[in-house]
Amino acid sequence: MRRSIDVVQLDLSEHPGGLDDAPVAWTVAVCDDYDDAEPRVQLTVEPLGGAGEGLVAHLSAANARRLRTALADALKEIGEQP
Repeated sequence: MRRSIDVVQLDLSEHPGGLDDAPVAWTVAVCDDYDDAEPRVQLTVEPLGGAGEGLVAHLSAANARRLRTALADALKEIGEQP
């Protein structure tokens, strides 16, 4: 089973000026196509227009929750609601 949850392509207007980093696209999906058949969250980050050139993290539920907590903490640090 593979199912896409969200796909976001950050356009150049969202990219802070003065950075040499390439704008990226990210995708969150769920998948259980592993030898142990355990479902995992897949986080893919790749350069815009570079489909298939990115990195894929295969996150256990515990690591996905840890990432969620880290993102919430980062939002709080910049004065935003998680």
